[in-house]
Amino acid sequence: MKVGIVAQKGNSRAAYLAADTSEALAEVDAEAVVDAATAEELGVEGVPVESFDSCDLVVSIGGDGTFLYAARGADGVPILGVNLGEVGFLNAVSPDDAIDEVLAEVAAFREGDQSVREVPRIVATGDGWEMDPSMNEVVVHGPRRGHGGGASLEVRVDGSLYSGSHADGVLVTTPAGSSAYNLSEGGPLVHPGVEGLVVTEMAADEGMPPLVVPQDAAVSVTVTDAASAVVVGDGRTRRTVSPPTEIRIERSDSPVRLAGPTSDFFEALGKLD
Repeated sequence: MKVGIVAQKGNSRAAYLAADTSEALAEVDAEAVVDAATAEELGVEGVPVESFDSCDLVVSIGGDGTFLYAARGADGVPILGVNLGEVGFLNAVSPDDAIDEVLAEVAAFREGDQSVREVPRIVATGDGWEMDPSMNEVVVHGPRRGHGGGASLEVRVDGSLYSGSHADGVLVTTPAGSSAYNLSEGGPLVHPGVEGLVVTEMAADEGMPPLVVPQDAAVSVTVTDAASAVVVGDGRTRRTVSPPTEIRIERSDSPVRLAGPTSDFFEALGKLD
């Protein structure tokens, strides 16, 4: 069995836990590999996180940002999230329990009874292009935020017009991402058990309230009246497009798969600023 480990960049506590986890895995004849940044921290050989799709399990040690980074490389491989005291909506395992939980997942995998939950991702497509799937949100905005930097935006859901005005941008968010960028823009918190997507406009002149739509809905954002626009997935992947253009956002056929215990959504809320 092969286990990939990603530790929060620049966090020595996460790196040391990654090293201890690697040693524990070796003792049960499981191969452990770490991402390049973690390897540099530990002074060992690492592999690109993009190669973690060849693993049987991925362990993310840090916060939700680290988890999202690990998910990009896991590409369907089950992920176990270890929470280092941050909000931790995606990371249910405490550092004290991390090694025991990882070894339990190894045993379950070998016995063929590993329990895995699927969490949806969304994907943005345009004229001849498609972005990598996003677990939290896709944002479409003008050339920059703030005065003079927005665009004219038309939002449709399954082809029906919902809103059209000048705005800084539009977010389309999964339940997992509702507590992130979406919340800072006035969007609602969504319990992870809700099968829906949230559409939230950003500083719209004549916008509509945030809207929750079915998980299988297709949301389209048409951008006009701007020199350029930017599509951003999970704050990491970016694409600049030239208006007039239509961006289509819908559920990806490649969900994230979660291993291990389930986090307490309401307990995690208590850590929000």
